[in-house]
Amino acid sequence: MSGHSKWANIKRQKQAADLKRGAAFSKLSRLITTAVVESGGIIDPEYNVKLRLVIEKAKQANMPKENIKRAIDRGLGPEKDQIKEVIYEAFAPQGVALLILATTDNPNRTRGQIREILDKNGGKLANPGAVSYLFIRCGLIIFDKQKIEEEKIFEIAQKLDALDIEEDEKYFNLYIPFENIGRVNQILEGIAFETIEIDFKPKSLIKIEDKQIAEKILNLVDLLEKQDEVQKVFANFDIPDEFLKNS
Repeated sequence: MSGHSKWANIKRQKQAADLKRGAAFSKLSRLITTAVVESGGIIDPEYNVKLRLVIEKAKQANMPKENIKRAIDRGLGPEKDQIKEVIYEAFAPQGVALLILATTDNPNRTRGQIREILDKNGGKLANPGAVSYLFIRCGLIIFDKQKIEEEKIFEIAQKLDALDIEEDEKYFNLYIPFENIGRVNQILEGIAFETIEIDFKPKSLIKIEDKQIAEKILNLVDLLEKQDEVQKVFANFDIPDEFLKNS
């Protein structure tokens, strides 16, 4: 598994820990509201895949039901058109491409805050389209290797027309076409998995061999993800595992 994939799994574990501490309720609320708004007001998770995925994540984080309901109601109320999902495109040091996924009620304000973080840390905001073509929007299913056999993973991959399978010592990462996310619950009925999420998978990776540059990139991504309206940052770097130990 490349350093990029190992980094992604490290980030997911950190985010899971943050969720358990309730540190990301506001981010989850925005995602829930956005999922309702983008669907045109569909609040039944059975018919709104994005909403279903976010609600499942919120439940894993022990987010109170009242919070979830308020977030759904906001997506139906008079403020529904104020919050939206926005993807900002940027470059990190050594030409590494970044897709910065945010939910905001003021895209220009959020853009300015992201630009400031980038400018102070060796990055640069890019024009729309300058980076997005380097990624594939897809679904990602993560399986615990102790709970599923490798043979079963390949069987699932075939049924879902998987784009790729990656693994490390703990997990199988199964990437599937975005349009097949709605079929996952049916295919995986009774099969244990860790999470299902929307992902942007890099088409190719930039190898980073200088430790200082690697640290600058990782620090920049971390600072961006700490910004309240940023949900996740996707990047196309490949950093050696030994540089990730203290990340």
